[in-house]
Amino acid sequence: MISTTKPLTQITLDEFLALPETQPASEYIEGIIYQKPMSQGEHSTLQGRLGAAINQVAIPQKVAHAFPELRCTFSGSAIVPDVTVFEWERIPRRPNGKIANKFEIPPDWVIEILSPDQSPNRVIRKITFCLKHGSKLGWFIEPEDESVIVFQPNQLPDVKYGDEKLPVLEVLGDWELSVTNLFDWLQL
Repeated sequence: MISTTKPLTQITLDEFLALPETQPASEYIEGIIYQKPMSQGEHSTLQGRLGAAINQVAIPQKVAHAFPELRCTFSGSAIVPDVTVFEWERIPRRPNGKIANKFEIPPDWVIEILSPDQSPNRVIRKITFCLKHGSKLGWFIEPEDESVIVFQPNQLPDVKYGDEKLPVLEVLGDWELSVTNLFDWLQL
């Protein structure tokens, strides 16, 4: 079951960020704290395989980087998508060139995988929040019916099934993934 906490007195984003980390992660969206559900088998498999597949293409070409469970703090909220993808030039860096610890910008691509007992509307709201604040692409992966809802700025959501190809960031060139290929990762 998902724990949702609405504070009796609103706390600020800074106060939220000063709280101890929770496991699984908590998010602060529009003044409300939500704790993410614990990953289970399907979710964990899709998250790991998808991030690895993106990075296998993106990192050698230095065009993007996929991060699992990365806290992104921007526009008054602190979210932890299942997978975030940042184009290479937008990855926050420290002065020495290494990856920064804090990401205070929206991801270019936000990917969410629905977990059992998770509110689909809350997950969709998080994806649309990212798009409103600069993300270029969002995927809402629904393992139960093996579908992916694709979100892009200024477009209606598009539900993809089966052999339909999923849109990816332009910087990934001709890399393709179909819905079927995505869910085939659940087969052992």
